[in-house]
Amino acid sequence: MNYEFRQGRLCVEDVHLTSVAERCGTPTYVYSAGMIRERYREYADALAGLDSRVCYAVKANSNLAILNLLVREGAGFDIVSGGELFRVLRAGGDASKVVFSGVGKTAAEIRYALEQGVASFNCESIAEIDVLDQVAGEMKKKAQVALRVNPDVNPVTHEYISTGLRENKFGIDMSVVEKAYEYAATLQHVAMTGVSCHIGSQMLDSAPMVEAVQRLVALAKRLQAAGLPIAHLDLGGGLGVKYEANERTPSIGLALAALRKVVEGTGLAITVEPGRSIVAESGVLLTRVLYRKNNGGKEFTIVDAGMNDLIRPSLYKAFHEIVPVVQKDSREILTDIVGPVCESGDWLAKQRRLPLMESGDLLAVKTAGAYGFGMSSNYNSRGRAAEVLIDGSRFEVIRERENWDDLVRGERIP
Repeated sequence: MNYEFRQGRLCVEDVHLTSVAERCGTPTYVYSAGMIRERYREYADALAGLDSRVCYAVKANSNLAILNLLVREGAGFDIVSGGELFRVLRAGGDASKVVFSGVGKTAAEIRYALEQGVASFNCESIAEIDVLDQVAGEMKKKAQVALRVNPDVNPVTHEYISTGLRENKFGIDMSVVEKAYEYAATLQHVAMTGVSCHIGSQMLDSAPMVEAVQRLVALAKRLQAAGLPIAHLDLGGGLGVKYEANERTPSIGLALAALRKVVEGTGLAITVEPGRSIVAESGVLLTRVLYRKNNGGKEFTIVDAGMNDLIRPSLYKAFHEIVPVVQKDSREILTDIVGPVCESGDWLAKQRRLPLMESGDLLAVKTAGAYGFGMSSNYNSRGRAAEVLIDGSRFEVIRERENWDDLVRGERIP
């Protein structure tokens, strides 16, 4: 197992987290390289034999070391900004395995992506296609394009990460998308070769994905019948992971087997874009207890990681299991686990039952490998956490902890 207690201490692969804290301090994000490889290979194996590509969604965790680990596994990449493309290339990635998604690409980002030779663009509006056509024309290039369809399928997930309904900002409504393809086919510098969708994230049931892909295949057939050279489907990502012990999550293999049944025999190449399901469970946020506080009968455990380090609980009311790094026999209490940031919304867990923790004790916030560090900030002028990658019995710092000079880098007093 990648995470387990040995002699009362929590280990990631073959490394005690107490050793990481002693060397690197806290708060620190810690990732298991072995688990990331395992999750990626589950996707690759499930699609073996199909004309397919697994494009890791960089926004989930964009550290160069993690991207490079996936490059060495043969992954492609799904990006949503020019900066993410820069990271992929810096990590050794191949631009020809990159899909550029996102609802708000700038002309400068489009130009950079065309210069680097990305495989294709997932476009989300007629206005975007017009800009892509113009920039490609200026560069005497032809861009490969899929339109992102909004299939109006409910992903049954948090409203902030639902992307496939009519009220969401993403995609082109199914009722008008064929007219959009007809228009785009008249442009000289885009080739309409694909159809794309992504209905949401942290889906705990694969049925909505299957329904969306069925609609996508039917649309592709109609477009082909109309004479468009549709050759590939981008099925997005979104499979959920286990944040709570009693949560039932979809098996990657079974979910992809259900998708295979829909696409096999169509002659269409497929792309999937998993992010969270590859990296989330690989990571923990390691934090140290600063103080205990009883306020009118309510218990607080104050730790050195705050909402600037992990905003998901404050933003989404997201649940993360939190466990002592060293098992304790002390009595359990009901406590809020809160950070040092000057906001009442700065909490990692509320009314959580934990052993009585003392100053200096370590806690591990689990399933923190996705949308943890990437969404962190310098709020309250707090330096961002260190990041560590464990591979077997070895661990390395893959991002240094920010210091106070880092906080003001680039600032000027006029």
